[in-house]
Amino acid sequence: MVEFPLSCLTLRFKTNTNPSIIISPIKFDKSLLGFIFAVMNYEETLEYLYAQLPMFSRIGAAAYKTDLHNTIALCKSLDNPHTKFKSIHVAGTNGKGSTSHMLAAILQKAGYKTGLYTSPHLQDFRERIKINGEMIKQDFIVDFVAKTKKISEEIEPSFFELTMVMAFEYFAKEKVDIAIIETGLGGRLDSTNIITPLISVITNIGYDHMNILGDTLEQITFEKAGIIKQNVPVVIGEYTAITKPIFLAKAKECNAPISFAQDEFTISNIQLKTKELHCDVTSNKEEITESFTLDLNGSYQIKNLCAVLFVIDILHKKHFTINNTTEKYALAHVKELTGLYGRWDVIHEQPTIALDVAHNEDGIKQVLSQISNYNLQNSKVHFVLGMVKDKDVDKVLTLLPKEAHYYFSNAHIPRAMNAAELKDKAATKDLIGSSFDNVNDAIESAKEKAAKDDLIIVCGSVFLVGEVNR
Repeated sequence: MVEFPLSCLTLRFKTNTNPSIIISPIKFDKSLLGFIFAVMNYEETLEYLYAQLPMFSRIGAAAYKTDLHNTIALCKSLDNPHTKFKSIHVAGTNGKGSTSHMLAAILQKAGYKTGLYTSPHLQDFRERIKINGEMIKQDFIVDFVAKTKKISEEIEPSFFELTMVMAFEYFAKEKVDIAIIETGLGGRLDSTNIITPLISVITNIGYDHMNILGDTLEQITFEKAGIIKQNVPVVIGEYTAITKPIFLAKAKECNAPISFAQDEFTISNIQLKTKELHCDVTSNKEEITESFTLDLNGSYQIKNLCAVLFVIDILHKKHFTINNTTEKYALAHVKELTGLYGRWDVIHEQPTIALDVAHNEDGIKQVLSQISNYNLQNSKVHFVLGMVKDKDVDKVLTLLPKEAHYYFSNAHIPRAMNAAELKDKAATKDLIGSSFDNVNDAIESAKEKAAKDDLIIVCGSVFLVGEVNR
C-alpha cells in the first residue's frame, strides 16, 4: 500500500525478507512521485486514476473539457499513437455502444486484430479497452500511468482524456489491424475526435447531455456531426427532418460521402425471443433479402443493424474481406465475442429480468417499445429504476406507465439521484413504489412480488446496471 498526505510522504511496502518495512515520514517532493508510480500495483493505479483525475461518471459536467488540447498534448508525448492504426469512429445519442460492438465482432470474426474502445464501463475498468474481446492487460495500465505521470502533472487531464490516450497507445503497441472508437460525449470536442478514421458513423440524435451539448436537436446534431472528417465517408443510422439538413451541410463542407442507412434497407418479419431477435433485411438498391439472427435482442437493434450492414459494404470497397457467413455468425454472437451486456440483457426467467442501460428520453422510449412486443396479457411490469441527477429525470418519469410497479434505487456515485428523492419525484407523476439503497435489494424485492410470467426491468442508469450482481 502507498500512502501520501499533503505535507509529507509515508511509504509502506513489503519485501520477501521483511513484510512490514515502513519509511515515514519523508518530506513531500514531487521528484519522489516517480518512485511512487514505479511501485504502485494495479489496484493502486486505478485508485489514483479515479481519485486524482476529474471523472465525468462521478462528477458530471465539471470533468468535461471543451477543447482537444490535452488529448493532443498527451498523444504528442507518445509519438501520436492514434495515427498508427486504422479506425472507425462511432457517435450518437443511443446505440453507439451496440453498433461499436457489432462492428468489432464482425471484424474480429473475419480474422482482423480488432481494437474496441467504449465507455463507460459497467463493472471492470478494463471493459473500456479490448482487443479481440480480451480486456487490456493490467500491467499495461500500470506502466502507462507511470509513463505519463510527468505530463499528467503538467496539463492535468481528465480521466477520459488520459484513458482514451491509453487506448490509442495500447492499440498502437499491439499493432491492431483496425479499432472501433466510440465517442464519450458529443463528437466535435470529444477526446476521440483527433483520429482520422476510415469511416465515421452517427447512430442517431436525441436529447441527452443538454447541459453540455445544447438543449435543441439542432445544437446536439451540430456537436455529433463534428466527427465528420474531410473526404471520410459517413454513415447516418437514423435521421429526422431536423437533423438531416445539418448532416448534409457538414458532409458537403468536408467533401465527405454521406449515406443514410434507414433509406438503404427495409426490415421485415421481426421475431423477438427471450434472448434472440430474428429479422429479414432487404437491400433497397439490390432488392436482395437476407435473414439475420441477433443475440442483441432489443427491438431497437434493428436500427443499429442497418448502419452496421452499410459500414460493412464500405469496408468491402476498402478491400476488407468479410464473407456473409462470418458476418451472420458474428451478429448472432456479439456478446460472446466482445463481452457486451446491459442491452436488454435477460439474466433470469420466470420472472423475466432484463437489464438495459437506457437512461434518457429516447432510450426509455425504446424500452417501452420493447415491452409492447411482449405478450404480457395478465402479467405485470416491474421497474427497478435509478437515475443520475443531471439527466432530464422529470421527462423520463412522464414517459413511464402508471400501472407498473416501481422499486427506486441508486448507484453509488456522487452523480446518482438518491433513491428516496427519486421515489418522491416519481410520486408526483403517480408512479408509486419503494426505495432501496442497493439495486440488488430492489431486484430481490421485485422478484418476491412478481409472478413467474411478470417482467422486471432494471434501467435508468448505466451505473445502476453496473452494480447488479449478475
